[in-house]
Amino acid sequence: MNVAVIRQMLPPLTLHAQTAEELMVPNPISLRAEAEVAEATLLFTEKGIAAAPVIDEAGRPIGVISRSDLLIHQGEQAKQRLGTDDDGMPRETRSTVADLMTPAVFAVAPETPVRQVISDMIGLHVHRLFVVDEVGVLIGVITTMDVLKQLRMDE
Repeated sequence: MNVAVIRQMLPPLTLHAQTAEELMVPNPISLRAEAEVAEATLLFTEKGIAAAPVIDEAGRPIGVISRSDLLIHQGEQAKQRLGTDDDGMPRETRSTVADLMTPAVFAVAPETPVRQVISDMIGLHVHRLFVVDEVGVLIGVITTMDVLKQLRMDE
């Protein structure tokens, strides 16, 4: 059976959320910039997460650290221990989340319409958007999985 035939047999999907606030997971796991890399690695392992926002003292997101960032760091550390540094020069050991994080934060307000949330995720090629309040404090996160969880088949 081809995909077009299967689509005709299934009822259409409807997204049952109107705003970012309805999609978001509140109070997401986050890390402070000064947290050590080992702490981030342990948190990711224990919680089974792929990325986390990095927040400042006021709770505003200032970056994102991902499992990929941690793996790249581990690879660099292994190269250094084995003496196979790319340029032959000793590398400075990075030890904090701030050293590894991506300093870009893609955020939306709680009242952002779902269509805009999805458009932003697609346009920015990201798997998560952070939800911030009116003063920029992190209050939630929306992942692609959160969007999928809100899809329902119309009967």
